Amino acid sequence: MLSIRVALCLYLLSICCTAIGQEKDVAETKETKKPYRVIKKIVYSKVGGDELLLDAYVHNADGRHPAILVVHGGAWRRGNRNQLGGYARALAERGFCCFAIDYRLAPEHKFPAQIEDCRTAVKWIRENAKNYNVDANRLGAIGYSAGGHLAALLGTTGEGPNQANGNVDLRIQAVAAGGAPTDFRVMPDNGNWAEYWMGGNLETVPEKFKLASSAAFVDSKDPPTFFFHGEKDSLVPMMWASSCHNELKKAGVKSIMHKVDGAGHIQAARDTTALTKAYEFLAEELKVATAETQTR
Repeated sequence: MLSIRVALCLYLLSICCTAIGQEKDVAETKETKKPYRVIKKIVYSKVGGDELLLDAYVHNADGRHPAILVVHGGAWRRGNRNQLGGYARALAERGFCCFAIDYRLAPEHKFPAQIEDCRTAVKWIRENAKNYNVDANRLGAIGYSAGGHLAALLGTTGEGPNQANGNVDLRIQAVAAGGAPTDFRVMPDNGNWAEYWMGGNLETVPEKFKLASSAAFVDSKDPPTFFFHGEKDSLVPMMWASSCHNELKKAGVKSIMHKVDGAGHIQAARDTTALTKAYEFLAEELKVATAETQTR
């Protein structure tokens, strides 16, 4: 029953997020000039013959701008880079360069394929920073639901340059995670609902459930993080997201939990106040205003 509810709710979520993007597209056709341009269908990775694509929202102003990796939701098994187009456009309007990605989906591709693709995207952004007016030292991530989970996991598992990652820094400097599950180590149904994604449950593949848990890898060097979550989210209960938030605070890392009063999982994804606070948090942590002022 839980698996069916997850699939249905996140299917509806993908429809809602896509609708937000479509509404914004209509409004933007009336503008004479935008501060950014969109370059679509850029191949950022090839895995087993499949091409993984991203859309780049590139700021037109001179200088180097902070960047945001935008990670869609959909229970790790559906959705695409267009789903959170509204998030990407809102951030691009605020001075960011944004990169909205596709990633490999379950059940064909089991975890950790999804986080591996996110890390590959971080590497690609840093390696191509000069081509897209990006300051490689100011890179954050935003996502909702499964995308929020992946953004938070990027934050707590980022590695510095080493031989295994091609000597590219995979650490990010800020995270905004909405509706995000952050701890899979304890599950009321033994994790059976996640078999399609994990390839087993807590008894058969416990190491995967730990590796997927951002809360399990928190340390004092993690980036500042902003969580936003529906108070009445029954799909991803608040305590599921609070694990990482609480661990970050214990470690002395700046972490904010914004509760959307009376909102369920889908409603919180579209909450104007929560999103504005998330965007402002990223702007503050990645120093958008200061950096843009210096280039004038």
